[in-house]
Amino acid sequence: MMLKSVTESFARVIHGLAVGHLTDHVIQRSKRMILDTLGVGFLGTSTEVFHKASEYSKIHSMDFDDTWHPATHPSGAVLPVLMALTEALPSSQKFSGLDLLLAFNVGIEVQGQLMHFSKEASDIPKRFHPPSVVGTLGSAAAASKLLRLSMAKCQEALAIAVSHAGAPMANAATQTKPLHMGNAARHGMESAFLAMLGLQGNKQVLDMQTGFGAFYANYSPQALPDLDSHTWLLGQQDVAFKRFPAHLATHWVADAAASVRKHLITDGALLPTDHVERIVLRIPDVQYVNRPFPDSEHAARHSFQYVACTTLLDGGITVPSFHKCQIDRPQVRELLRKVELEHPWDNRPSFDTLYCEISVTLRDGATFTECSDTFYGHWRKPLSQEDLREKFRANASSMLSCDTVERLLEIIENLEDLEDCSVLTTLLKGPSPPEMVSKSI
Repeated sequence: MMLKSVTESFARVIHGLAVGHLTDHVIQRSKRMILDTLGVGFLGTSTEVFHKASEYSKIHSMDFDDTWHPATHPSGAVLPVLMALTEALPSSQKFSGLDLLLAFNVGIEVQGQLMHFSKEASDIPKRFHPPSVVGTLGSAAAASKLLRLSMAKCQEALAIAVSHAGAPMANAATQTKPLHMGNAARHGMESAFLAMLGLQGNKQVLDMQTGFGAFYANYSPQALPDLDSHTWLLGQQDVAFKRFPAHLATHWVADAAASVRKHLITDGALLPTDHVERIVLRIPDVQYVNRPFPDSEHAARHSFQYVACTTLLDGGITVPSFHKCQIDRPQVRELLRKVELEHPWDNRPSFDTLYCEISVTLRDGATFTECSDTFYGHWRKPLSQEDLREKFRANASSMLSCDTVERLLEIIENLEDLEDCSVLTTLLKGPSPPEMVSKSI
């Protein structure tokens, strides 16, 4: 009997999943992801990268979006595509909130299933940036679902998307990294449209080592189960939401450093940096987050050392913590010179198992040590709904009025009841510029 094609099984799932397959658990989790991603997107419009690359990097330009396990940022490559399609397609083709939730979850599911085909993907990546790989196919899957493509066209969209996928980790911690997410969203959507127009690719692309397997050294794909036994990965594995915009691994460092700081100062006093003799970080060996003296905001977001020293100094990390004036502070540079890294054998570079231990030794010989194995915001310790709302408010208020922010909150938290997504996309545009209002009058 002929073995079932992996690629065909993905197309069958993308085409066949229906609103009835969504569970309350998955709907609630995905609404949290949508809320967080939209807020981060609004904040991202204030960055230099956004102004240089415009729509390419709107969502991911601050490294502030959700993170899944195996490691990828699942929402950023999918949600912008769906927002663009619901706005751009003819008004006669109305999409409900449930249509949006279904397509979003299809895009998330495809990414998760692909990540589980490789043991290499369980660790923090070294070669390819995952959103540029699985995110491109997730984007293609979500667009295919919203556009209601046939199973054959879904299969072609995946094949085309594989040829658009992939970006090297060498560009992490640079202004180019945000383009990975923007290109994943754009290329996935283009793949769906090209499939609609009849463009063809290899119908076994997910089955082959020379196909999608080219991105992973130990690729071992499996056909997806039939729809009658489908269970959503999002129902089994929650995502992590960041409280500050930096590489996820630095959040363990911040958590441990904040605990150590309580031993060093009292009553809100400043940390006496000249009293610090040595700072030891016991962390996994993740080279692209090992940046002893970052000189830009993007490098600082990918620096174990910077996040540790800034937390020790300030008690926490915020969006302004990565401004150049903060990075260049003499107190920060002084502490950075005292940092040493150790890589314990049991501290694997996996977002599911890593930990951070920090020891600070003072000139008088006293040493204070604290360890974090789960920070607040990790999937094992999720942000409360109110804290997620506050993050959204803080991010979205940079672009929208308070009334619009609160209206968006209400709509997204009740998205399954929304009859027409044009209500949502209209609010996301924000107010018209004054000159446009005067012209319309």
